[in-house]
Amino acid sequence: MKRFLLPLLGLTLAACFAPVDAPPPPTSIFADTPQPTSPTLTVLPATISLNDIPTVLTAVPENASPNFCEDTRGLKLLLDLQTALQNRDGEFLATLVSPSSGVGVRFIREGKIVTYFDNIKFVFDTTYQADWGLGAGSGQPVKGSFQEIVLPSLDKVFTSNPTVTCNGLKVGGVTYTPEWPYTGMDYYSLYYSGSSEFNNLDWETWAVGMLRQEGKPLLTALVHYEWEP
Repeated sequence: MKRFLLPLLGLTLAACFAPVDAPPPPTSIFADTPQPTSPTLTVLPATISLNDIPTVLTAVPENASPNFCEDTRGLKLLLDLQTALQNRDGEFLATLVSPSSGVGVRFIREGKIVTYFDNIKFVFDTTYQADWGLGAGSGQPVKGSFQEIVLPSLDKVFTSNPTVTCNGLKVGGVTYTPEWPYTGMDYYSLYYSGSSEFNNLDWETWAVGMLRQEGKPLLTALVHYEWEP
């Protein structure tokens, strides 16, 4: 009997002192512990139609730091800008503008930049004659209010279901090299392709510059492009 007990005792001890680097048994509690997942983002194509932007966008997780073109808050700002223009809502428009830098509006490609701060809430009503620079074709001074000079062009582009491009300029036929003038500022361009009546030479593009403050994109620049003779 003793001869049988000794081998049995050896097997029992071997089972109690299994190697410490052995993998845990299949019934380990670690197998049932959910692993943390990375936050997900709604990523839209770099080029999209304005009407294809969802009116309800997936919120960006607080712990996420997406690059500009992945951050749907920039697209939300475009939709908010469209709403402010359609409703002629200056108070709402002012909430979209960076309070520290304002928004610089350049209607003529090599013209003057007119900068608005909180006073942008009055652009749908004021008749103040701003100096926008020299007209590309005539070489004559272009002066007029925001609602006379800028607003009709913005209305045309935003209501045309424009092509929206992130950090890229989409334009029609040009006699110059289209360039985004602000280094380090992200933007979206909105391109209206023009009409067959004018052989598409009446195309227009508005580039909307944005800077993020505390993670939120704010309107900081509006730059206009069109065909020039």
